[in-house]
This record gives sequence, C-alpha cells and structure tokens, in this order.
Amino acid sequence: MKSRLFILFMASVLAVSVLTACTNKSNNENGGSVPSNENTAAKENTAASDDDTQAPAGEKEKVRIVLDWTPNTNHTGLYVARANGFFDAAGLEVEIMQPPEGSTTELVGAGGAEFGISFQDTLAPTFASDNSIPVTAVAAVIQHNTSGILSLKETGIDTPAKMAGHSYATWDSPIELAIIKKIVEDDGGNYDGIKLIPNTVTDVVTALKTDIESVWVYYAWDGIAAKIAGLDTNYLNFADYGTELDYYSPVIIANNDFLNNSPEIVKKFLDAAKQGYEFAIANPDEAADILVKAVPELDEILIKESQNWLKDQYKAEVEQWGYIDPVRWDGFYAWLFENGLIENEIPAGTGFSNNYLPQ
Repeated sequence: MKSRLFILFMASVLAVSVLTACTNKSNNENGGSVPSNENTAAKENTAASDDDTQAPAGEKEKVRIVLDWTPNTNHTGLYVARANGFFDAAGLEVEIMQPPEGSTTELVGAGGAEFGISFQDTLAPTFASDNSIPVTAVAAVIQHNTSGILSLKETGIDTPAKMAGHSYATWDSPIELAIIKKIVEDDGGNYDGIKLIPNTVTDVVTALKTDIESVWVYYAWDGIAAKIAGLDTNYLNFADYGTELDYYSPVIIANNDFLNNSPEIVKKFLDAAKQGYEFAIANPDEAADILVKAVPELDEILIKESQNWLKDQYKAEVEQWGYIDPVRWDGFYAWLFENGLIENEIPAGTGFSNNYLPQ
C-alpha cells in the first residue's frame, strides 16, 4: 500500500505548478480565496455561507469523494453512511470514486472531486511549495498514526535498534528513510547497518517469507493480514517513538473552492460521515458486512478482523470524530523542515481546518 502512496506523492509534486496556475486563474475570476490554515478558515467559512450553493428543493446535492486506494476499512464509515441513509438524510447524493492513476490530491485540487482521502505526509510537498495544490484537510479518519515496521518474531526485531543487521524493503522515499533513521538512532542503533532492499511489496505475508525481514505496514491491514495468515510477528508502531511521528494518516481533504463556496454542504457531508464511522465503532461486525456487501471481492475474514481492530482507533481518546490536533499536525511538518525533507517551512496551522466538523 505504501509504495502506491509514494507514487501518488511524486505525482502530486509534478502536478503542483500546473494546478496552481489554473487555480489562481479561477480564484482571480471568481474572487474566491483559498483556506490554507486554521486561523483563516473560520473567516472564509462565515464569508462564504451567504453564497452557499444549494440544489433545488427536493433534489439532493451531488458530491464525490475519491479514495486513496482500493476500498478497505479506512473507508468503512463512508460506505456505512451511504448504506444506512445518513448521506440521504443530509440531502446528499455521494459518489465514492476509485483512486485515479495519478494523485487523489491532484484530482481534488483540480475539482475532479469535492473530497478525497489523503495522508499528512504525502500532503507535505504541496503545503511546502510556493505553488500549492488547493486542498485542505477537514477531518482525521483515524486519530493516530497506525503505521510502523512489521517483522517475523524469529528475526528478533523487537526494538528499532535491532533493525541493524537485518533487511528492510524500501521504496527509497526521503521521508520514509528519515523516519526509519530517527527511530533506529534514537534507540541507540546503527542505521547504516540496515540492509536496504529496494522493493515494491504488494503482499506483506509473502514478502516476510523471503529475504525481506522487515516492512513498513499499516497495521489495520497488513498487520492483521499477517495475523490471519498465522505469522508470529513483532510490530514497531512509529507513534510510540516520538510525537512528531504521530501524524495524521489518513485524512479527508476537500477542494478549497468548494470549501469557500459551499461550507454548509461540507458540514453536512462530514456530519453524515461521522455517523458512519461512529456506527462502525459501535457495530464493527455489521459495518464490516456493509463494506463487504458493497465491495464483494474483499476478504470477509480480513475485513472483520481489521474492523474490530480499528473500532478503537477511529476516535481513540478524543470525543470528536475527525478532530485534528494543531500541535501534532504542526509538529510533524516542523520536524520535516528541520531535517531538510521539505523545501520550505510550512507555517503553523497550514493545510487543515476543524471548522467544518460536527460538534
């Protein structure tokens, strides 16, 4: 999964200049502004509400959300909201779109969808650019970063330092390798002692049975798949090794023009999505059934196991589904800049807003 995200990451970087030129032209013609941080979003929200586009009485507003990957348990709340009528009750007709060959962020920024699923780390290049893609993160799907390093228990990699002397499958992303280096060296290990194997892992279970001894995974998917396959594993969760690594992954992003022009529709969408995710928290097995019914090719056993694990992760310790902690958001981007992983410093509060979330 992560290798696909890196491809999307690179596509976003290449698309930035073209998209911004188009967006600036659109903003100049329409007099619109782009909500790029927490402080300005509230003002834009209020200013735009008078012009909020509404469908004729009796008709539903049509909105689109494009996924980041093939449907999985990160997306369950959306399918539940659609199946259980939460979107209908909000007056919305929601199309859940499969991801494009290019970047979801690029597509949303260009207006090809109103909403999308993205990740804070892959959004970093656009927010650090002088020509950023016009999107804003408006909700955290999962409250904490649940990615980390998975290995077979027999390798003995039960702390980051012990990655030295073992192989790791890498897609050679600067941010990826900097995170690995940080957790290993902070633990007193030798980063240079890791055998880096360039590899695009598509099947973690199979990969761990080869000469690849450790891989980056999202535990709710590949970690659970390894468990179902009967593998005895160790898992090093990145968020446990520094608050700066507890970034948001994944998030719901929205097109900035849409946020400016239709804030009430955005709020209705997020309220219905919240109901979907809270249903999945309270009824994980039933929510899993809804997802499998919508996408029959999914492995039912994996979906149910994953859903039961994720039910405690969607909100974790917070009361408000979707909330983005400004300190954690800014802390990750500050760490990227301090380590030379992004071109420009990202100002505090950039790229997200909690103003559209239901209370």
